[in-house]
Amino acid sequence: MAKILIVEARFYDHLNDMLLDGARAAIEEAGHKHETITVPGALEIPAAVALASESGAYDAFVALGVVIRGETYHFEIVAGESARGLMALSMDGLPIGNGILTTEDEAQAIVRADRAQLDKGGAAAKAALAMLALKHRFG
Repeated sequence: MAKILIVEARFYDHLNDMLLDGARAAIEEAGHKHETITVPGALEIPAAVALASESGAYDAFVALGVVIRGETYHFEIVAGESARGLMALSMDGLPIGNGILTTEDEAQAIVRADRAQLDKGGAAAKAALAMLALKHRFG
């Protein structure tokens, strides 16, 4: 049984609730344990994963958040840098599922977050578990 850390950037509560619902359900259905921590924003997710990984208490990580395009360039920075940070950690061998949604509007985010639709929270958790299985296979 693995212990999975879900790191969420809770900016849009109703959307994060849907992502968390999907991620937790996928982890529990696979027979694993999970814990959730909240960080201020998507840019802080990679740092939180890195800090938590140093503890050795978690086997894999799920990153959850929602970044909706606004009127400024900030969207591109947050979307790109959070993904880059998670990818760097993944390349260092951490099993991570990236469930940070980057959408044009709230309607797109709802479709992706809702378990009855695209369930990207569940998909991120399944990706983390798949990468954990690969780590065990090749580790």
